[in-house]
Amino acid sequence: MLPIILSILLIISLFISIYFVVEKRRKAGITGVKSALTSICFFLIAITNLLAYWLDFMGIINWTITVLLLILGAYFTRYMEITER
Repeated sequence: MLPIILSILLIISLFISIYFVVEKRRKAGITGVKSALTSICFFLIAITNLLAYWLDFMGIINWTITVLLLILGAYFTRYMEITER
């Protein structure tokens, strides 16, 4: 029962965080895909690990995809725009 509740909480928090990232970018007037690639990679990590848990796919392929997405997310931070508060 607990894994189901945690999966539901992860999905809800994922959608909420995507909403806040989109709204923050819209308010700051940031456009383009390059500056959003870091966030997209991190969201894909969460989705990949959730699907791996659901489908019992917790092997080396899941780890490889996660590490590659982390490296890509770190690389694309160079395209993020710095906004003032």
